[in-house]
Amino acid sequence: MNLKKIVEDLIENFLKAGDLAIELREKGLIRKIKSDNTPVSNGDLEVNKFISNKISEVTPDIPIISEETSENKDKLNLKNFWLIDPIDGTYDYINNLEEFTINAGLIINNRPVAGLINAPAKKRMFYSYEKGNAFEFSNGKTINLSNIPLRKSENLKFISYSTKIKPEIQKIYDELGVKENIRMKSSLKFCVVATGEYDGYVAEPRAYEWDIAAGHAILEHSGGTVTDFEGKEILYGKKNLKNPSIILKNKNIL
Repeated sequence: MNLKKIVEDLIENFLKAGDLAIELREKGLIRKIKSDNTPVSNGDLEVNKFISNKISEVTPDIPIISEETSENKDKLNLKNFWLIDPIDGTYDYINNLEEFTINAGLIINNRPVAGLINAPAKKRMFYSYEKGNAFEFSNGKTINLSNIPLRKSENLKFISYSTKIKPEIQKIYDELGVKENIRMKSSLKFCVVATGEYDGYVAEPRAYEWDIAAGHAILEHSGGTVTDFEGKEILYGKKNLKNPSIILKNKNIL
């Protein structure tokens, strides 16, 4: 399997998907509340269709699991599949904010081997295939995130999904020496940890596999790590597709 070719064949599609998401938002989104009480819009669904069609064209034999469809979610023992979150950060998307992302992670043998994340409102596109090959495309330039110099600091800056830090997370912060914390939504957090803008992220079990698969690949391929609170590897294709606890670290603090 040529992971480099697969990812490069999808980059233009993801950039166009970002344009589509912004265009639909500017026209005015149709919003609904799903059965799990989370928001969804016609933009989520249109972007899902747009990227799923291209992924099916590029890798016709690999099934797709998307947040926005029921297809393949009840299949057990899947080892090779795509995980798609067409709009991660729907609240930001429908409220004209910037941190939403378009995501796809390729899982082979239950491990993330490639990822694509577009943050169209921020004009930042991230992608990866194998270690040492994690990239950001923005402002017409492509940067290999693996080549960003190490930056040692005693004042670690972490990201959280909430301004209220739970005791079990604060304990990990204290152990690592985290001195600063900023709130950030969506998978963009994986990307800005991979670039070295922030040093890490900690969360108790929450969300689903499609929320983290693409970012997991990009961060690991940039030289960082993704584990649970016990330092164990996170695998994909679990029965309920729910995430365990998670700790992201960039290569600066390994």
